[in-house]
Amino acid sequence: MRSHARDRVLGRLLAQVRYEVLPTPRVVDEVYGHLPAGATVTVTASPVKGMEDTLDITERLAALGFEVVPHLAARMIHGDTHLAEITDRLRRAGVSQVFIPSGDAEPEPGCYRSALQVLEDLAVAGNPFDQVGITGYPESHPSINDDLTVQAMWDKRHHATQIVSNLTFDPDVLGTWIDRVRARGVTLPILIGLPGPVERLKLLKMATKIGVGESAKFLAKNGGLFARIAAPGGYDPLRFLGRAAETLGLPASNVAGLHLFTFNQVAETEAWRVEQLERLQDGLARRRTTRASARSDA
Repeated sequence: MRSHARDRVLGRLLAQVRYEVLPTPRVVDEVYGHLPAGATVTVTASPVKGMEDTLDITERLAALGFEVVPHLAARMIHGDTHLAEITDRLRRAGVSQVFIPSGDAEPEPGCYRSALQVLEDLAVAGNPFDQVGITGYPESHPSINDDLTVQAMWDKRHHATQIVSNLTFDPDVLGTWIDRVRARGVTLPILIGLPGPVERLKLLKMATKIGVGESAKFLAKNGGLFARIAAPGGYDPLRFLGRAAETLGLPASNVAGLHLFTFNQVAETEAWRVEQLERLQDGLARRRTTRASARSDA
């Protein structure tokens, strides 16, 4: 792929982003202080903290004018009555988008066991949310068989409006996964899950927990490679995207933007995004000027 075509793809992706945050006491101030007005922010659900912290942060951010996407982790929802209460609460807060993973919690008696069950009950309730996201796994999940993740995506496709990819450190794996999703006839738009310039040790620790699978295991076993990734200038999110840009830019891939894992390093993530976007836009503008000058000289 030529550099100007690659940069157009990257610029489009960096302009269409949403930011994932963890429901901690300070995160509302971080988001309000560093993200653009009206930005889309997703709020994770922690098995330790429970759904209440997610809902509280969601309501507070929505009141500040952000487009908020709470994670409704199926295994943390105590059946259809609890789901109806959550839905009503979110609708009153003006929330129109949700993301529904199964979650990592061990479900208590009466809780949902899968995201599909939640999706089906939301359908029975009249599909109260305009946008519904589900998880895609470019890499193996540490506790779910690959065949099951493929089947789950197929089963959930009619209830969802978009897929959010989990992390991978391998652009070839990402491209192959997108091709396979489309070959199976799943046409939902995909948001690419991407860590920004977060602390590298935190990235590896979190990646192992949220299902990066073989990439995380490989890095853990190959200290030399991880040392290079952990060092300044090692892992580069934009270089990662650039190596996958040919697939990401295909209309048939239907990649709608980026889902940025901030790990609550909101200011650093947004500063990186703005800097990279401006650099790409400046480069494209210079190329246009050069081509226009060449045509006029001819």
